[in-house]
Amino acid sequence: MSRTLITTVTDGQKKQVKRFAEDAVDRAIAEGLLDKDGSQKLIENGAKFQAHIIAGIKDLSVSNQFADEEVRSSDTYPKEYKGPKPIADQIKALAKIFDLDPSQALEFAKNLPALPKGAEGWFAIPSVDALAKKHFPEVTDPTQKYCQAVQLVHAKIADSRSFYNYREGQITPAQLRVHARTAHALDLIAEKQKGDILIVAAQLGMRHRGKSVRRAREVFMTNEFGLGSLAVGSIVLTHPERLVRWEELDMDCSGDEFSPEADGDFSLSPYFHFGGKVWFDTSFVDSPLDFFGSVSGFLSQ
Repeated sequence: MSRTLITTVTDGQKKQVKRFAEDAVDRAIAEGLLDKDGSQKLIENGAKFQAHIIAGIKDLSVSNQFADEEVRSSDTYPKEYKGPKPIADQIKALAKIFDLDPSQALEFAKNLPALPKGAEGWFAIPSVDALAKKHFPEVTDPTQKYCQAVQLVHAKIADSRSFYNYREGQITPAQLRVHARTAHALDLIAEKQKGDILIVAAQLGMRHRGKSVRRAREVFMTNEFGLGSLAVGSIVLTHPERLVRWEELDMDCSGDEFSPEADGDFSLSPYFHFGGKVWFDTSFVDSPLDFFGSVSGFLSQ
């Protein structure tokens, strides 16, 4: 299971990690591995010593679970995609597409925090509650709201370009749900952003290319979470050039879970793919493909 979603290392964790390092040095001295000359040599090679410590931290702080679910990948974004568009342009585009109020998001965008490590830029996505209030106010169940919001995004993609949904008729509460980690992260973001449109730091698949969805979830940083069908579909709307080529890195929606038989077995996740048109479908979370990468968001630390 992926690590708990937190935004910063706690003071207690810092003290514990530092104590491990200090104890290791004390143990090396006690076991006779360091004498006066050896200690001086270690001091002279301080930069290399630190590099070894950092390498050990990287190696031991990442889970090895599902490590065999990675394949080599050289696929990249299509050359037409130049990165995230100016955030104000994204907000205005979504407001027009979904008939939403952009004012609060535009105000928030004036003072964005530092971009979190691992993110490629800032992306705008519509609030599920805002979409529900505007387009299907009779729906009150949160899971049903999400499913209808995803259906709405699909309809808007189909209005703008050639699109095929392999899961037509299956975007239902019994079959599609938001992963718990993602739901928690989006709740935290919505607490700070009260408008119809949310601004999320994200990367569009490169960070996790060649990994199965569950492997990507396993190695998420502590402030990282998967983006689901609604968010990824909205990014496809504002950045249509992200999906335009047969040979490109396509996008796993690792923030969603899918149950093909509606029997409680959520062993699949959705994806967006280009193959002459934009396709929406699902695949098993344990299946790594070299031409896919999980799209993820990041909480500011």
